[in-house]
Amino acid sequence: MELLPVTLATAGAAAILNIWLMLRIGAVRQAEKISIGDEDNENLIRRMRAQANFVENAPFALILIGAIELSGRGDPWLAWVAGLFIIGRIAHGFGMDGGSFQVGRVIGTVVSMLTLLGLAIVAALIAGRVM
Repeated sequence: MELLPVTLATAGAAAILNIWLMLRIGAVRQAEKISIGDEDNENLIRRMRAQANFVENAPFALILIGAIELSGRGDPWLAWVAGLFIIGRIAHGFGMDGGSFQVGRVIGTVVSMLTLLGLAIVAALIAGRVM
């Protein structure tokens, strides 16, 4: 059985990132005394959407990274792409708060879309035996 270090490292980073996003939601819930739902609290809604957006995107990235690494065609660039994806998701999380780093949302969205698109193209090329 192959170790898949890039996939394992990315999955670990994604899990930690998800916990960070959860804690940020919990901080707003505690400060605003909101137990269930969002009570139309914009700060809570923003943080909940940041985590939901992460959960919507991360599985695709992890599956593609794992499949490409398993195919043996990810050296040496795959680790850099995986790291870029995680950094983009962190930027998105901060950017969803609005304020002075609002551009982080755009950066995170663009980085996520481009890395997913690139990984998807590579995966298709590998599957088609072109790469």
